[in-house]
Amino acid sequence: MNIDVIKRVTALPGMSTQELRRMWREVNNTDPPPYNKTFLVRRLTYRLQELVYGGLPSSCLKRLESIANQEDKSPNMIAKSVGYEPVAGTRLLREWKGVEHCVTVMEDGFEYQGRRFKSLSSVARAITGTQWNGRIFFYGNRAKRGGK
Repeated sequence: MNIDVIKRVTALPGMSTQELRRMWREVNNTDPPPYNKTFLVRRLTYRLQELVYGGLPSSCLKRLESIANQEDKSPNMIAKSVGYEPVAGTRLLREWKGVEHCVTVMEDGFEYQGRRFKSLSSVARAITGTQWNGRIFFYGNRAKRGGK
């Protein structure tokens, strides 16, 4: 652990906006954006650590670049390329009120009880009768944490 980085990061919230802007220029070699103090503290915290410990791995940078360069940039295509949706043929199981429900992932949506659905949310609505975020209903909080 680098004690100098820890000291610098913990000092950031106590600094004035003017001091933060000056530090921004030092560590980024650019003028600071016209945002508030909270933004500057957060971004400087990341940047100070990045300078000492390194940034994102090259594999991650390549992946982000490939997503940014996709020709079809519809939200569904990007979500699938990032890995939010399982591959076609995967079966999702969910127990709801003592009944096990099985959903099959298709290339263009989902199948549940012989019916096609465009989204997991519509399947969750069919099962529960209420509005649900489909990913949360089927994957739980893992969807928020990147599947972990």
